[in-house]
Amino acid sequence: MKKYIYAVVISVLQFVSNAQSFIKAENGELIKEGKPYHYVGTNFWYGMNLAVSDEERLIRELDRLNTLGVKNLRILAGSEGSLKTPWAVQPAMQKEPGIYNEKLWEGLDFLLAEMKKRDMTAVVCLNNFWPWSGGFAQYVSWANKNESIPYPPPAENGDWRTYQHYSARFYSNKTAQKWFTNHIEKVLNRINSVTKIPYKKDATIMAWQLANEPEGSNNAEDYRKWIHETAKFIKNLDKNHLVSIGSEGNTPSPANGTNFEKDHQSKYIDYCTFHLWVQNWGWYDPLKAKETYDFAVEKANNYIDEHVKIAQKLNKPIVLEEFGISRDENSYESNSSVEVRDEYYKMIFEKIYSLSKTIPQVTGVNFWAWGGEGRPKTAMSIWKIGDDLIGDPPHEFQGWYSVYDTDNHTLEIINEYVLKFNDLK
Repeated sequence: MKKYIYAVVISVLQFVSNAQSFIKAENGELIKEGKPYHYVGTNFWYGMNLAVSDEERLIRELDRLNTLGVKNLRILAGSEGSLKTPWAVQPAMQKEPGIYNEKLWEGLDFLLAEMKKRDMTAVVCLNNFWPWSGGFAQYVSWANKNESIPYPPPAENGDWRTYQHYSARFYSNKTAQKWFTNHIEKVLNRINSVTKIPYKKDATIMAWQLANEPEGSNNAEDYRKWIHETAKFIKNLDKNHLVSIGSEGNTPSPANGTNFEKDHQSKYIDYCTFHLWVQNWGWYDPLKAKETYDFAVEKANNYIDEHVKIAQKLNKPIVLEEFGISRDENSYESNSSVEVRDEYYKMIFEKIYSLSKTIPQVTGVNFWAWGGEGRPKTAMSIWKIGDDLIGDPPHEFQGWYSVYDTDNHTLEIINEYVLKFNDLK
């Protein structure tokens, strides 16, 4: 009888301990174990695939990040398409609607289990507006009898706006959305094959994220309806975890169909996200660094301030979860200089850190992206099966924004700000 009572007490204590460790959004702040949660994290979207292709390298990468103090990782838990799908990470988790690659599930299990050992937290992205993991466009194609997807560059004659309009059809396609909600249900109800912990009860997961950079494009009304309904669907299945959009924010192009304030109105969205791309948006030219860098910094500061003010108005936590810049002179060589990038990283970290000290809603920042020991087979190549997985997605020239394990000064800056963020109260 005493043994039975003891076992029950231990079980209850473990349950309480686990329940307390979930990260919550309270009064405009993220809270972990009763204290405000601030962090420097990274984007590690390929972690699930790396667990399948090179388990030992995954362990080394997590150890490196852990040593740096980078404990918040933004990862993928969904990819779609066949081995013939161009410019996309391979293999995909879902090769047809509802037909899964079990090795990828096990890879995700292993990734989360290894993160748990290191007291890391995961932002788990469930879909993608862009084609490098299949995403919305693949769901739309499946729902229309595998019609051709109008891929953007690097596809020959590819056009970004044409692709964006195609991807945004997802919000109005009931079949595509049903397949996606089936996927959500499958992810949330999964029991980790390594830890035996249901994903819904795993405090390693900080948040479920609807998608990577979803845009309203020419379908903004259905887009915002989709945000609300999908977030509500997740909350009905899982009361433990936070939900975020994966929003890029108020991008410079109004045609992208995003409105940061309206997009984050839903009560089922717990915190705000935004991304910052000074080079992609034409504010910074690495080939004219001296002429354009100061202008880019000014634009970046204004962009950050704009989004923080909206988060304050909404009284929701806010995370800058993507930012990056190329190596000096836009080099793709892994041993090239990164002086400008280091200056930019320090500026962004300091900006978010300074805001975090006085504005409770400002929570953290994730750099894009961790490349670790991986290297492009050929600098400025397009990724192919068998190449190292690094921070640059398969549709981008490899070596563009990746932070490598040999970028020592960059790593020192990251660690410096990890320690500063950890000291925030």
